[in-house]
Amino acid sequence: MIGRLHRPVDFQRLLAAPMRSRSAHFAVHHLSALPTGTAYARVHPQSTVLSTDDERGSDPPVDKVRDPEPQGYWLGSVIPKRHARRAVTRNLLRRQIRAVMREQLPRLAPGLWLVRLRVPYAAADYPSAASRALRQAVRLELSGLFERAQAHHSSRACRV
Repeated sequence: MIGRLHRPVDFQRLLAAPMRSRSAHFAVHHLSALPTGTAYARVHPQSTVLSTDDERGSDPPVDKVRDPEPQGYWLGSVIPKRHARRAVTRNLLRRQIRAVMREQLPRLAPGLWLVRLRVPYAAADYPSAASRALRQAVRLELSGLFERAQAHHSSRACRV
């Protein structure tokens, strides 16, 4: 299952991370982390004990706790109005991003993912806001984008 990113802090963290992959129109960012907020408490309910409590030896101090490796997937998308003027087009792009990520999920690393539209699609090539041709072009480009993003991650994991 793919969660949605809501908090601006998560988007800022992802945009500060280097691009994992990019194509003619899109860029993908990834962080192997959990979203901010209540996600950590939902995944680790035993973490409600503070380091200042009287129980000695139960948990390490807060500043010594490492963030756990994420076990889930969270997706955010940035589609500016200046690149896709009509809401129909922006919604089509978001639906295609989620659909392609669902298809690629078994091959992707867990964590936070962000897909952003960098360059608009030419209105001359796709005059209809939600044409079948636009849908197919977006899906094909996103499939290649996620494959390159995962290949980039795999090659970095082998070097480390």
